[in-house]
Amino acid sequence: MSNDAFISIQNVDKFFGKFQAIDNVSMDIGHGEFFSLLGASGCGKTTLLRMLAGFENPSKGEIYIDGQPMSEVPPHHRPVNMVFQSYAIFPHLNVRDNIAYGLRRQKLTKQARADKVDEMLDLIALPGYGDRAANELSGGQRQRIALARALILKPKVLLLDEPLGALDKQLREQMQLELRALQRQVGITFVFVTHDQEEALTLSDRVAVMSAGTVLQMDTPSGLYETPKTRQVASFIGTMNFFEAEVKSTNGAMMNIEAQGLGNLQLPRGERHFNEGEAVQVAIRPEKLLLTDDKPEGDGQMVQGQLRNSSYLGERSHFYVAIDGVDAPVAVSAQNRTRFAPDPSDERPVWLNWSDDAIVVLAKD
Repeated sequence: MSNDAFISIQNVDKFFGKFQAIDNVSMDIGHGEFFSLLGASGCGKTTLLRMLAGFENPSKGEIYIDGQPMSEVPPHHRPVNMVFQSYAIFPHLNVRDNIAYGLRRQKLTKQARADKVDEMLDLIALPGYGDRAANELSGGQRQRIALARALILKPKVLLLDEPLGALDKQLREQMQLELRALQRQVGITFVFVTHDQEEALTLSDRVAVMSAGTVLQMDTPSGLYETPKTRQVASFIGTMNFFEAEVKSTNGAMMNIEAQGLGNLQLPRGERHFNEGEAVQVAIRPEKLLLTDDKPEGDGQMVQGQLRNSSYLGERSHFYVAIDGVDAPVAVSAQNRTRFAPDPSDERPVWLNWSDDAIVVLAKD
């Protein structure tokens, strides 16, 4: 456990019968960090969150919160609270009583309880909503009430299990901004579970990408997107073009790579040193490729292809280019900076060019 770790998960396994849901997971989460567990359904992220909450116990390993081991601590004595996707708003209680529900065991005066509720209503930008019934609230307002009810007890850690999953796209994006601002305001540690890559990148200080009960990579959002360590992470976070390749030679900090369809590439070796003759994969994000009708000037990295298809998404367009030696069309993404509507039937020769720092070299899976 590092000295600055507020939550430390150490060599944790979790079995349900013979099924291993969590496989030797270790991670440290800092105080005041917005940390996300990201992965597809069944990857183990919710199981890990439930172990932090105390609803499940590790089969092996230990979880520490603020330096204290949690194995023998029941859920209601842990310094955490949890917000679920389903809101869990009590329909028979008004907003004020919903928020104050967790205070019922505290010996507070009626005025002290009311002051705390008013403070929470201000925090979630719903002042004056205390007397409203639960059925008079929108989805976004209900989720804010659920957040206020969790935060009123002043937990050290707030656990969030896909709390925005039931909202429509526009409201979800709005709530993402509000949730991030709220976390910064209260300053406590948030551990957030989601299957939505864009949501994790938008909200988080750091993200752990999970699959089959293991952590594939833990990094900042930009680190995951710009420098993925494996093909699985690269393809899960956004869209990526992959090209089979081989390291032909290395020379100090540089290496010479022959990539199918792209030809010979001179690239920096970076942190990961590949050996001469090693099979690798070259990866390029669609937005890192520039598509032009005319051959670019200069001696930069470029290849000619055939435009096969395109799609218009409003603020940007996607193009699909066939390149000799590559089985799948190469995806290219471009912002529509002027009024423009591509014609999907407009097949024509085009050029693709890119900079050296657009390329990520990955070990062969």
